[in-house]
Amino acid sequence: MTAPLELLAGRGTDLLVRIADVACSGRELPPMAERLAELVVRSARALTFCDVYVLDEEERVLEGPGRPPVPLGEGDAGWVAAHGRSRPHPDGRGAAIPVHGDGIVIAVVDVRSAGPCPPDDLALVTALAGLFAPVLSSCRRLRTAREREHAAERFAERAVEAQEAEWSRLSREIHDGIAQRLASLGFHLSAAERALPEHHPEGLAQIMMARRLCELAAAETRAAIGGLRPPVLDDLGLSAALATLAREAGAPSGAIDVTVTVEGELEDELPDHVQTALYRIAQEAVGNSLRHASADHVDLLLEHSSDRVRLTVADDGAGFSIRDVLARGRRPDSYGLRGMRERAELLGGRVAVTSRPGAGTTVEAVIPIPGRRRVTPGRGPGR
Repeated sequence: MTAPLELLAGRGTDLLVRIADVACSGRELPPMAERLAELVVRSARALTFCDVYVLDEEERVLEGPGRPPVPLGEGDAGWVAAHGRSRPHPDGRGAAIPVHGDGIVIAVVDVRSAGPCPPDDLALVTALAGLFAPVLSSCRRLRTAREREHAAERFAERAVEAQEAEWSRLSREIHDGIAQRLASLGFHLSAAERALPEHHPEGLAQIMMARRLCELAAAETRAAIGGLRPPVLDDLGLSAALATLAREAGAPSGAIDVTVTVEGELEDELPDHVQTALYRIAQEAVGNSLRHASADHVDLLLEHSSDRVRLTVADDGAGFSIRDVLARGRRPDSYGLRGMRERAELLGGRVAVTSRPGAGTTVEAVIPIPGRRRVTPGRGPGR
């Protein structure tokens, strides 16, 4: 048995039980620091006060529950964190004691007593600091992992919002510019038709062809505007937007049937930027089935577990050989697959494409639900 454990065991089994209770009470950093401070005061004979300061992620300041941050090098706790060794208080009524972990000082235990601090109390605090170093290290790594996860989620949200804002801007510019000019062109062609002299079949035919081309261009412009920013996604949510996408996919010819299955109510659980990404992936996958697969039927399935959402788009089209595509020097990321993958990866997810000639194509996107990812910061103590 090591000397610190011998010292702790000498204080009785009740102390060992309290240590075990605190060590197993969770991995949230502020509550753990508070419980450790309470344990120190309860276990020592003369100590009346204890603060536990933990080094922040950037290793610049010490943070304590309900206390202002302490910069490294300032005050007793800051000095101990900077130099890595204990420092008695000048009045002899306590000390600041380092907690070493991950090759650095990760925390400082600052204790005080009403009178001169007994050496055995300081030895007890030093032993507890060493014993709780792995626990505080685990708490600190978990906090760091969560902060980085939240930062990544915020970045992804801002990136999706910026992209959608740009698409909305383009949609407005197309509507106010190209669409209006095409409408004006249609009016002028109608006027030209009325002004055309009688018995001028060739001129009339040219004007009619020009009007037809103008109408086609206007229809394509409206479709582009709707694709850039589908209002139904904002107004009714993801489920309704996917149902609308399915209806519109079969509208031009009725030759393709798209079925949509949504398991559970997702809108309340998914942030707007995740719904937007899933809609865009579904839009691209269904569009690929229409344009390239010669498919008769497309199944679109949206489902979720406790921490992620899964979108599957499967068609019964011609399919293709990914191996042959690679052998010809073409990437399987063509036909918009790269964009789908980038959207999913931006949100910490993935897109997988499976296909065989004559067996159709399946696109599967899996995206974690923000705030529900399983954070695994590393192996904890004693594991």
